[in-house]
Amino acid sequence: MSSGRRVLLVSPVFHEYWRSIARGFEANGHDVVVHCYDEHSDPLTRLRNKVVFEGLDHLRAGSGTARFVRAATAGARAALGRTRPEVVVVVKGDLLADAFWDDVDRLGSDRVLWLYDELRRTRHDLARLAEIGPVASYSPLDVATLTEAGIRARHVPLAFDPAFAHARIPSDDVLFIGARYPGRTEVLCELQRRGVAVRAVGNDWSHRTRDRVRTWSWHRPDLPAAPSVSRGIGAGMMAGAFATLNVHGDQDGFTMRTFEACGVGALQFVDRADVSMHYTPGVEILPFASVGEIAELVERARREPLWAARIRAAGRARTLARHTFAQRARELEELWD
Repeated sequence: MSSGRRVLLVSPVFHEYWRSIARGFEANGHDVVVHCYDEHSDPLTRLRNKVVFEGLDHLRAGSGTARFVRAATAGARAALGRTRPEVVVVVKGDLLADAFWDDVDRLGSDRVLWLYDELRRTRHDLARLAEIGPVASYSPLDVATLTEAGIRARHVPLAFDPAFAHARIPSDDVLFIGARYPGRTEVLCELQRRGVAVRAVGNDWSHRTRDRVRTWSWHRPDLPAAPSVSRGIGAGMMAGAFATLNVHGDQDGFTMRTFEACGVGALQFVDRADVSMHYTPGVEILPFASVGEIAELVERARREPLWAARIRAAGRARTLARHTFAQRARELEELWD
């Protein structure tokens, strides 16, 4: 492991995962300063972003994003100047223009870019990544693509933060927390039709008028739903729910939810057999290939609560042993050494 260094973490605000990433590096002895490049700290600024940036993107494709890129890049460059870090760790970073990376070069800082989404969903391209790498990605397929292109890359999955506090919130539901996509809607609606108690959490599931407005979408499926919640509340809901449903869809990396659900001791149903690269199926986590299999798992968990409890405990133990942010920080350090 690297000796302690001065690290600038440049990250999206997204669910405040930057706090957990920073704690991971700090646990390994580094001095971490955080800059959130898309932060809007007061309600008026957040409203301006919603109307000016997102609204313009809906009315004139790309106009809002261009303004956002300029603002994000200026803020990140200022953070570089203030901290003059030895290492720059950038999370996602596709809203940062070349001027930011030019400043990193001038400072002579080591750096690594960590992607938690597939390349096709970002503004990055291979030519740019060849200049700003090395790259860590949660996507094994993208790592293979990057490596074939001659870019130094490593598969670094997402993780769980054991320091993240949560209070257990009991419920008898099969819980889903996350964005509403067609495949997820289909699974939840079919489970409900089969008599399984389900609940979806997220603003684009919520039936409240203000959530319909803020998501630019009026239609909602006829499912029990709640608005988006904080990470702490979400963790408590997963820990206390009868089970937690994890539906990836069109992704090859495993979401943060995969590690968080097991980390808080949830009984996790996941839609991918290749989760075996992280957990032992049937022992620490429960993969499924169809809605019918989910219904069968629900029935068994109700019939055999001790079996379900063993899976919860084993999934949590594996997460704490292998899938924490401190461990991921060590993997990222190997890319800048």
